[in-house]
Amino acid sequence: MFNRRIKKMMIPVLYGICVLGFALTMYFAGKISYRYLFNKNKDLEYVDGEITDSIDRNVPVVSTSSAIGRPYLDNNVSLGKSFYDYKGDEETQEKSIILYENTYMQNSGDDYVSENVFDIISILDGTVTMVKDDNILGKTVEIKHSNDLISVYQSLSEVSVNEGDEVILGQIIGKSGYSDINKDLGNHLHFELYYKGAIVNPEEYYNKDINEL
Repeated sequence: MFNRRIKKMMIPVLYGICVLGFALTMYFAGKISYRYLFNKNKDLEYVDGEITDSIDRNVPVVSTSSAIGRPYLDNNVSLGKSFYDYKGDEETQEKSIILYENTYMQNSGDDYVSENVFDIISILDGTVTMVKDDNILGKTVEIKHSNDLISVYQSLSEVSVNEGDEVILGQIIGKSGYSDINKDLGNHLHFELYYKGAIVNPEEYYNKDINEL
């Protein structure tokens, strides 16, 4: 009877020893495998922390360029009528005259033309100070930039910004269109540029740094 009790007690003991042995075997097998695999790939680099920790957080998300860009990107756009330059030659001045309802006027900006409608973009970062629709000039957008520079976009068929919006260089603000004052140009953009309150020739300001004007 006593021997039977001993045999019954040995069964759970043996079972526990087997479980413990299995656990120890798996533990040491894992350690050996880990050392083998990671020593074999010594050239690998492992990240301690977030992957983004290595990113230079001082790099801006958007461009901070201060160079004045053109108000369009389409390579098919060309200059249809140039700014009237009082210092220019007589032939150039004649090509910069607008005839509207039997009245001759000097062109106050540059007119860019294309057979197809093209996107109009902001020439610099700035704030939209005016959006209006004029029967003669078409839809108009005015943007105020730093250093007393103001850009005006006229003859637009569509406008995609509102007054008070902050825009960045290259952002689409509308699409080219038509105006009554320049019907002969067809689809175009009339673009004006003001520096310190005086109207200037846009073609003389492209690619210049606004901080060096």
